Amino acid sequence: MMLLQAPHYAQQSMIDPAGTKAGAIDGFWHFLITTSTIVTAIVFIVLFIALARRRRAADPESPAEQRSLTNWVTASVGVTLVIIVVFLFMDFRLGRAIAIPPQRTPLRVNVIGHQWWWEFQYPDSAVPGNWITTANELHIPVGRPVILRMSSQDVIHSFWVPNLSGKKDLIPGHNTETWIEADSAGIYRGQCAEFCGLQHAKMALMVIAEPERQFEQWVLGARGAALAPTDSTSKAGQQVFLTGGCSVCHAIGGTNAGGTVGPNLTHFGSRLTIAAASLPNTKGNLGGWIVDPQRIKPGALMPPNALEPDQLNALLAYLEGLK
Repeated sequence: MMLLQAPHYAQQSMIDPAGTKAGAIDGFWHFLITTSTIVTAIVFIVLFIALARRRRAADPESPAEQRSLTNWVTASVGVTLVIIVVFLFMDFRLGRAIAIPPQRTPLRVNVIGHQWWWEFQYPDSAVPGNWITTANELHIPVGRPVILRMSSQDVIHSFWVPNLSGKKDLIPGHNTETWIEADSAGIYRGQCAEFCGLQHAKMALMVIAEPERQFEQWVLGARGAALAPTDSTSKAGQQVFLTGGCSVCHAIGGTNAGGTVGPNLTHFGSRLTIAAASLPNTKGNLGGWIVDPQRIKPGALMPPNALEPDQLNALLAYLEGLK
């Protein structure tokens, strides 16, 4: 089966900020680059001038030339110290500015890192104590801060969505916290930024920023159970899922599948990607992932599945209908 690459429409760039926090980081980064470029240019210009006017080693320097050289060195050291102090001050000010989210009603989401996928838990406002669980795609409302409470189930991971925020580590046995905010609707690609094992490079995620009303509609849909299959093929696929071992690791709301080892698949058919944003969610890619996940992500916990063609097609129909 043909395996397509990850969606090209998702943005991932630290120099194209789409949020308040990322904009502040980008501004400081450009200031550092500009200042460093100017200083480097001045150093090379002075160096070339010195080389062009160098004396022969045997020519003695006059006292006036020695004083002039000393003054130049002193001035250079002084300017360097001033630049370093300015950098430190701006870095400190930026750190304080982005540490605290804006004082508006935030959305709170739990982020749990796994090798090698992301779990997101939203508090269900309709049912206190209940959580809306999804995987690898983080839906957020535009113009509203989102506080992320993060932890890891295995090793150290690092949450990074360059268009929206800087990096923040997820540490086993310890909760960390950060926040993001999107100024405009769009799909922003994120990445684990801390080496976490063989498939670290394929531990990605999608942040889907959408208008508040559209986000509320998504929450309403995500709160409900998966759609029950209606046609015979999808019903057969459900039985393959429930009896073939898939339910041991995966959960699907509205069924007796309650596994927690792998991602929750309740509304899997609505997701853009599979395998932690490694591939677009297409029938061909999904079939290849189910049959031989080790080909795509060597070392992943999901084992190969030897299914008959009719079983695989039925299972694909069922999973694609989970919307």
